[in-house]
Amino acid sequence: MPNLGGWEWVILAVVALILFGGTKISGFGKNAGKAIREFKEESQIQSKADKARADAEASIVHDAELVDPPKKPDVSA
Repeated sequence: MPNLGGWEWVILAVVALILFGGTKISGFGKNAGKAIREFKEESQIQSKADKARADAEASIVHDAELVDPPKKPDVSA
């Protein structure tokens, strides 16, 4: 895929402006910004929930059952 230089970007911007118009392009930008903002908010909520779940799991203490160690078999025969 070729690298796009300055003039290529200008030409693409002019073509997009002609095809979509200024109001549509500004609407695209507004919607993209809103989507990014919502994604960041949901990511923060999810990371807080994961941290709370990890803290809750770490604070759970399980009772351990005490057992006697295994006895060695008597091999003198």
